[in-house]
Order: sequence, then structure tokens, then C-alpha cells
Amino acid sequence: MTGPARSRTRLKRWRKDYFGSPGAALMTLFSVAALGAILWFLIDWGLIRATFGTDGTQKTCAAAGGACWSVIAVRWRVILFGIYPFDEQWRAALACGVVALVILLSCIPRLWSFRRLALIWTLGTAVFYALMRGGVLGLVPVNEQQWGGLPLTLFVFVATGVIGMPLAIGLALLRRSDYPLIARVSGWIIDTIRSLPLLSILFTCAIVLPFMLPGFLIGEKLYRVVFGAALFFAAYQAEIIRGGFQGIPLGQEEAAKALGLSYWQRMGRIVLPQAFRLALPATINQFVIAFMETSLIVVVGFMELLAAGNTAFKTGDWKFAYAEVYVFIALIYFTFVFGLSRYGAYLEARMNAGHARD
Repeated sequence: MTGPARSRTRLKRWRKDYFGSPGAALMTLFSVAALGAILWFLIDWGLIRATFGTDGTQKTCAAAGGACWSVIAVRWRVILFGIYPFDEQWRAALACGVVALVILLSCIPRLWSFRRLALIWTLGTAVFYALMRGGVLGLVPVNEQQWGGLPLTLFVFVATGVIGMPLAIGLALLRRSDYPLIARVSGWIIDTIRSLPLLSILFTCAIVLPFMLPGFLIGEKLYRVVFGAALFFAAYQAEIIRGGFQGIPLGQEEAAKALGLSYWQRMGRIVLPQAFRLALPATINQFVIAFMETSLIVVVGFMELLAAGNTAFKTGDWKFAYAEVYVFIALIYFTFVFGLSRYGAYLEARMNAGHARD
């Protein structure tokens, strides 16, 4: 079908879907008018009548009648870096850049191998931690309790994925074990964790565990919280991977056994790649959920991005500008979540195309 013919077909379909009856046409016009009014309000409030620059005050912003983006210009360091030492915030910014670089490198198809991706994420996490924690290469040590804002959110998210994904693969493989005891115990662990809310797991790891463990096993609170989040992630991701296992025809693994492949060769070359391809949409969704759930660590005393934003407008003369701060934070979350979802759609299309060629 040529381009003009395709356009005419699409136009006919839209006309039928949105203007096929008087009721549908009325609903379409009403929806367009409502969306247009909302869009105009946002443009008028956020751009046309907004106040920019560092010299804005409550009086000047009220006189303009629009958004007061001056709060972002003045308090952006607090929003992005929390209570991280002011003179060392360049390290936090560089650490965020390292995470962005790791994510970009992970998007390059040429680097899509287990060893390469594991090396990239391991090195990236190590560099991120060295920059944030300090104590090496002449960097001033910064305690984990002083971490905050976007770097802390990214650290919890990345560490959750780096620790949780291998745990998820291990739990999924154990649950499909040929030994009934191993399969039942792993299934009991997964179901127990999935039956608990993440907030209770974080609270247990942060507050309760120090009373139950000996002193040498307690460790820093942040790492206990990260482990709890990774365990919660692993339980859900293990079920997603198990769903991918169930979509693979049994004959493929039987054929691999007939060829003399070992268990790990079958898993690494035959079963797991196909399971991840089948489970890719749900896996991307699970990563999106894990990123958004990082905001829950504020309950156990950490100043992540949302808590840092609350601090930014609740101190000083900016209590009136809470909406602008929340919009700014929402844009940050939207950028990461939308990027993850679009990349997931690209991966799914690429894998489906490769599967179709095969």
C-alpha cells in the first residue's frame, strides 16, 4: 500500500472511530475542547505568566499570577542533592552522570552479552559508590546518612536492580527444580515476600533487624534497606521469569538434552534468553515500579528526591511554591520512567523482529 493510500485508509478509520455517530462526534469534540483548555492553562501558568530567575519573591510571583520557577533556580541544589555537603556536590552530579552513561552503554546492541553488561554495571556501580562515599583518591568521606536527592534515588534503584536480578534468576531456577523440596522452599520464600508490602520489608530491614542480628552483621542502614528492596524486587521478577519459562516449548529443552548440553549450557543458551524475551514487557514494567518505589525510603529516614523537594520549599520563604517543586520532581520521574518504557518498547520490537526472521 502506497503512502497516500495508507493515509486515506487511516483517515477513514479515524473518521469512523471518532465521528461515526452523533454521540461519538460530540464526545470527541468535548474531549478535544477539554484537553485544549488544560493545555492552554498549563502554557499560560507555566510559561506566559511565570516568573523565572533567582530574584523572584512571593510578592513578584503573586503579581505575575503564574508559576514561580524562581524556587527551582534558588533551591535546585537542595532538590537534587538533599543534605549532601555543598562543596562536594560536584561528586554527586558526576555520580549521576556515571549512571546515565551506564544506562546509555546498556542500550548499545553490540554490548548485549551477559559478561559485557555485568562488567559495565559492576564498574559503573563501583565508580558511583566511590564518588558518593569518598575515602579514596583523596575524596572526602561522606557518610551514607548525608546522601540525598537524585543520587540517592538512583543508587537505591541501580543497587536494587543489580542485586535483585541475579536473585530473581536464582529463585526462578530453584522454583522449577526437579527436587520437590527445593522447589517448594523457594516457592514458599517467593510467595511469602510477595504477600508483604514493601513498606513493611523496608521498615523491618531498617529498624527491626538491628535488634535481631549480632553487631558485626548489622551494617549500615542504607545497605539493609537496599537489600530489602532487592529481595522484594527479586520475588516479583522471579515470577515474571517463571512465566517466561512456561512459554517455552518443552521440546526445546529436551532437544538440548539430546545434544548433550549440560544444565548450565541449556539454561544460559536455550532457556533463559527465550524466557527473558517472553518476559520483557513485564520486566520493564517491574523496573519502572522499582524506580517509583524508591520514594518509600523516606519512611525509614532517608532524604530521597521527593523528600529533598519537600525540604526545599518548607524552609525559607518558599512555602507558597510547593506546586512548582512537585512539577519539577514529576518531570524528573517522568523523564526516567518514559525513557525506560520507550526503550522497553524498542527492545520488544527488535526482539520480535529478530524472532520473526528466525
